[in-house]
Amino acid sequence: MFYVYFLKNKHGRIYIGFTSDLKNRLKMHNAGYCAFTKQYRPWKIVYYEAFTSEKDARKREITLKNYGSTLGQLKKRIEISLRI
Repeated sequence: MFYVYFLKNKHGRIYIGFTSDLKNRLKMHNAGYCAFTKQYRPWKIVYYEAFTSEKDARKREITLKNYGSTLGQLKKRIEISLRI
């Protein structure tokens, strides 16, 4: 399985990523191994989507990162999860 995931920190910052091992990737983010997220730790997973195709997962990640309207629609759909 391949995952596109949303991380959120206590300050409300959101990070979107892609991985094939969701548990391990979260551990890496919180251990400081990821340059972009290192300074904003700790992170928690607030949303993820699972794909059987790596190509589909990468395409979804790029769409969420590059098209604000797509990201905005998803944020509306998971509004309560993002508040937690």
